[in-house]
Amino acid sequence: MKRLLLLAISVVCCSAVFAQEQVSKVWVADNGDGTYKNPILYADYPDPDVIRVGDTFYMVSSTFNTVPGLTIMQSADLVSWQIIGSAIARQEPLDVFAKPQHGNGVWAPSLRQHNDEFYIYYGDPDYGIYMVKSKSMTSGWSKPHLVKAGKGLIDPCPLWDNDGRAYLVHGWAGSRAGIKSILTVSEMAPDGKSLIGEERIVFDGHEAHPTVEGPKFYKRNGYYYIFAPAGGVATGWQLALRSKSPFGPYDEKVVLKQGSSKVNGPHQGGWVDDVKGNYWFIHFQDVEELGRITHLQPMKWEQDWPVIGVDTDGDGIGEPVAKYRKPSTLKPVAVATPQATDEFNAPSAGLQWQWHANPEPTWAFAYNKLGVQRLYCITAPAEAKNMWDIPNLFMQRISAPEMSATTKLSFKALLDGEKVGLIVMGMSYGYVALENRNGSIVLVQASCEGADKGNAEVLSDAVPLANTAYLRVSITQGKLCQFSYSTNGTTFTSIGKPVRFTQGRWIGARVGIFATGKIKKNDVGYADFDWFRVDKPEAN
Repeated sequence: MKRLLLLAISVVCCSAVFAQEQVSKVWVADNGDGTYKNPILYADYPDPDVIRVGDTFYMVSSTFNTVPGLTIMQSADLVSWQIIGSAIARQEPLDVFAKPQHGNGVWAPSLRQHNDEFYIYYGDPDYGIYMVKSKSMTSGWSKPHLVKAGKGLIDPCPLWDNDGRAYLVHGWAGSRAGIKSILTVSEMAPDGKSLIGEERIVFDGHEAHPTVEGPKFYKRNGYYYIFAPAGGVATGWQLALRSKSPFGPYDEKVVLKQGSSKVNGPHQGGWVDDVKGNYWFIHFQDVEELGRITHLQPMKWEQDWPVIGVDTDGDGIGEPVAKYRKPSTLKPVAVATPQATDEFNAPSAGLQWQWHANPEPTWAFAYNKLGVQRLYCITAPAEAKNMWDIPNLFMQRISAPEMSATTKLSFKALLDGEKVGLIVMGMSYGYVALENRNGSIVLVQASCEGADKGNAEVLSDAVPLANTAYLRVSITQGKLCQFSYSTNGTTFTSIGKPVRFTQGRWIGARVGIFATGKIKKNDVGYADFDWFRVDKPEAN
C-alpha cells in the first residue's frame, strides 16, 4: 500500500495533484513538431460535438448505457484533451437504468453556449429529447429535462437565432419510430425547455443519402446550415445542407468522404474555429472492437460551402487527413491525454471510470487511509446469465489499439463464490479473477463468446493463489487480449488462451475491474484495488 504520508496533504491539494494525469504511454496525437496525427483520441468517444469559449475547447460525446453519462472533455488546441467531468450522474428513469441497458440511454448529444449558460441536448430513443444545462462545464448540471417525449426522437441540436427565436433539429431512429432517414425542424421556446409549433421535414435522405441522422445546426453569412452524416456509421459520408430559412428548402452537398484515405465512414461531429479564425471539424470513425475513435480535420469555406479535410482530387469534396498542422493557439500548449492510469490516492476515483448501470452507493468507496479503491462483492442479479447482465462493473475506455492494463488487488473474501478481478467487456469478453471456492482462493480466467445472447462462460483450470495478486491484460491489434498474473509484480505468468473480444452495443469494448458474489446475506466480501495502470503491452 502507498505511504500514509499522503494523509498529511489536504484534500484540496490532493485533488489538484492527482488531476495532473500523466501523458499516455500508448497513444499521443501531438507529434511534437507543430503537427498532429489522427485519430486525436484512439478511444471510444462517439458522436462528438465541440464548441470554443475564449481560448478553450469543450467536447461532449455519446455514452449510451454507461454512467456517469455525457463525458465532458477540455482542450486548449483540439489535439490534447482531458476529461473534466460528466453532465449526468445517473440516467433517468432511475429504475430502468438500474439494470444494464445496452445500446440505450444517451445518444448523439449537442453542446451549445447561450446567454452565459451551457446546454447539452441528447436523445434517448425510448423516451425522447432531453436537455441539461449549467453555468459551468465542470459542475452544477441540472437534472435531465424532457423537452419532448416520444419514441425514436434522436440526435437533437438547438439553434438560437439573432432575432431571439430558437429552433431544434433532430433525426429519427427507425427501430423505435418506424421511420428514419429524415431530419425535422421545430421552433423551440427561447428558454430551450419545449418545442412549439409543428415539426416539419427539412430533408429526406431516402433517395441518395440513406440513414441521414446526427444533425448539427449552425448559422453563417445569412445561411442556416445543417451538418449531417449519411450512409451508415461504418460506411457513410458527411453532408452539409444550406438554406436562407431554418425550415428550408435546403440545398445539399457532400463535404467529406473516405475517398482514397483509410478512414471509413468519416462523419458525425462538430464544426468549430480556433482563436486565429481557422476552421476545424471533429468527427468519429468506427473501428469495431475499440468503438468510435475521434479525428480532427481542417475545414475551409468555398462559395459559402464547407470543405472538410483535404480535397486531393479537386472534386470539391474533402478527404480525411492522417497528419496536419495543429490549430493556432494564443500560447504554447502542454501535451495532454485523457486520464487512464489511476493510483486511487485521490478522494474519489478518476473521471475516466464508468459503471455498467446506475450505481448504488454500496458498490464502491475510495478508502484514502489505505490509498485504494474498494469494491464490494455485490450479489449478482438472479437473472444474470453472465457478465453482460452485471450492473456493477467499474470500467473505462480502451485507449489504444495495443496496450496493457495492470492492477494490484487484495481480496477479503467472506462468502463462497465471490469473485474479484480484471475484465475486458463487450458482447464477447474475457476476464481474470480471484475466486473464493469453499474457503480457498483460486485464480481463474474466463471467456464468453456471444455474451449478449446469454451464452455461458468458459473457465480455465483454477490456480491456487494467495489473496493478494497482480492481474494484467495485454491487448493487441484491438481484437485479442491475453491475461496474466503475478505474485510479486515483476514476473507475470499467462493464464488461458488469448481471448477474442468484441465491441459492446454501440460502444467500444471497455477495460476495468469488478467484484461480484452469488449469495445474498447481510454482509459481503470486498477487494481493495491499490492501483490501475495503463502501459504498452510489453511493459512489466
